[in-house]
Amino acid sequence: MTEHQLPQGFETLAIHAGQEADPQTGAVVTPIYQVSTYKQDGVGGLRGGYEYSRSANPTRTALEECLAALEGGSRGLAFASGLAAEDTLLRTILKPGDHIVIPNDAYGGTFRLFAKVLTRWGVEFSVANTQDLSTVREALRPNTRAVWVETPSNPLLGITDLAALAEIAHGAGALLVVDNTFASPYLQQPIALGADVVVHSTTKYMGGHSDVVGGALVIAEAGLAEEVAYHQNAMGAVSGPFDAWLVLRGIKTLGVRMDRHSSNAEKVAELLAGHPKVSQVLYPGLPEHPGHDIAAKQMKAFGGMVSFRVNGGEEAAVEVCNRAELFTLGESLGGVESLIEHPGRMTHASVAGSALEVPADLVRVSVGIESIDDLLADLQQALGK
Repeated sequence: MTEHQLPQGFETLAIHAGQEADPQTGAVVTPIYQVSTYKQDGVGGLRGGYEYSRSANPTRTALEECLAALEGGSRGLAFASGLAAEDTLLRTILKPGDHIVIPNDAYGGTFRLFAKVLTRWGVEFSVANTQDLSTVREALRPNTRAVWVETPSNPLLGITDLAALAEIAHGAGALLVVDNTFASPYLQQPIALGADVVVHSTTKYMGGHSDVVGGALVIAEAGLAEEVAYHQNAMGAVSGPFDAWLVLRGIKTLGVRMDRHSSNAEKVAELLAGHPKVSQVLYPGLPEHPGHDIAAKQMKAFGGMVSFRVNGGEEAAVEVCNRAELFTLGESLGGVESLIEHPGRMTHASVAGSALEVPADLVRVSVGIESIDDLLADLQQALGK
């Protein structure tokens, strides 16, 4: 920091990083550069490095610089979806014959990418319980190139000690890749804990308004970032300028939204923990959660996602989802509105019959920022007296 550089907290970076006022008009919000190509000042003479919007676009650049600042990485890269980000990263760091360790409670779409797409390309994977670090050590092989983890995980809200896992991965010569979607960089910054790459579905908390699909990577080391950026351009699954602008808009209020999401979710978890129709609540903010102490150490708060198991099995869980009114029945998460879903039949149907299969009596809620009394009343009526 120079003598003229002011310290910048998270909320300040979210509003200002990569988003200087437009030099021509003074507009305080980054413009949407809805353009495919750019006038060059002579052959090879690029203005600001822009030639074609798959390679770079000023709106996307602003988002990517903001993402890097928020996660503390050397470079951020924005993609058309979270899975596009994952696929681009994996095809950069893996080749046929390589091996990767994935968690036993990964998002269904991530598992599908490994099991149905990358295995056809010759990539091997093993499943490990990343909350039990001994199982990760056992899963490592001489050809392991990366360890993949979600924390909190989707949908079982498992918590992994990132600093400890980074030590294990690096000791084996592997990268640590952390899906930070559930926490967001406001609540958790994996690179500071030893991660090499952070993955986001920016569709979720980053965008925050259920109106955009996007993904992102933030990479710790500049050399690896250059390799991934090359593949981003070569493979082409980039964020469009309007989508990038929507995510930028959402990020500006990420801090205040996450405070409210977390506060509401804690109260929802407390209600569910005392309800006779609920057999188990999965929320790291509860003291009885097995990952509570680790989450308290590496997260600012415990997030807005809560899962719970319903007495009566699968049909009872489905009925709770169907009876909810204020909690909208729908996939995705992280928007200002509350959502409810049955993972076994919806977001995680792709893991049915695998080592990642989720309990049939599980319900997942994305707790929004509505009035908490209204949310609690809706869950009460959905569960029944």
